[in-house]
Amino acid sequence: MTAQPKGPADPNAERARWMAVLARATRHELEAAWQGLGARPPYAFLRQPEIGLVMVRGRAGGTGSPFNFGEMTVTRCTVRLEDGRVGHCYAAGRDKRKAELAALFDALMQGGEAARLQETVIAPIARRVAEQRRRVSRKAAATKVDFFTLVRGDNPQ
Repeated sequence: MTAQPKGPADPNAERARWMAVLARATRHELEAAWQGLGARPPYAFLRQPEIGLVMVRGRAGGTGSPFNFGEMTVTRCTVRLEDGRVGHCYAAGRDKRKAELAALFDALMQGGEAARLQETVIAPIARRVAEQRRRVSRKAAATKVDFFTLVRGDNPQ
């Protein structure tokens, strides 16, 4: 068996990471980051923030046949900066301003200020999201019950 050659990293993977962080950010976090930018770039809406529903799919046991679990509210938005960069956001919930801000940061992350925004906006939000996930995971683990069956010696086989 030969090793597969390592090609260039997926150029969309890094964008997918920051978009996931922006979608999980709170409106307060995004608003504070937007106010802290200093000079905020002019932008236009390609798609005004709008609220809709998406179907959430699930799998029995995580690997079984897919089924429709239910619907979820999502807000989406698309903006274009003056220089032509386009930002998108799809975020859970009904917060139009949050979707607008997340789309703006997506557009800004595609330019020269990406390194600074990664450090000042994306990384702190990612740390908060990771810590929140750890807290929820610890809380769930504390309620875990391990079920097992004892084999009694008097059971016929």
